[in-house]
Amino acid sequence: QVQLVESGGGLVQAGGSLRLSCAASGRTFSRHAMGWFRQAPGKEREFLAAIITWSGGGTYYADSVKGRFTISRDNTKNTMYLQMNSLKPEDTAVYYCAADSRTYHSPGKVADEYNYWGQGTQVTVSS
Repeated sequence: QVQLVESGGGLVQAGGSLRLSCAASGRTFSRHAMGWFRQAPGKEREFLAAIITWSGGGTYYADSVKGRFTISRDNTKNTMYLQMNSLKPEDTAVYYCAADSRTYHSPGKVADEYNYWGQGTQVTVSS
């Protein structure tokens, strides 16, 4: 049974940093795209970043977080990370990690393209 578990969320002041982790179990995802999304109250789930680790690898970011957030993976630990710097109050949301069940598929920026999801971790940025 595939399971994704996020951790690392919490309360931080504006300008601060947090590092989210997403631990995968049940299968390895070295040949699968993985990504981070977030959802604020009353808003749709928003793509943040995605990562692949084949063919030289690649990372992809939404404009809203480019330059502030960094996605990475450690395939030996089957874990993905999201380093978030210069946090703003508008970054407050529940953050989700996701994985695509298709192998060697280009990472999507739409939630429907991901088949596996974590339960989410709350990030609150105070002003």
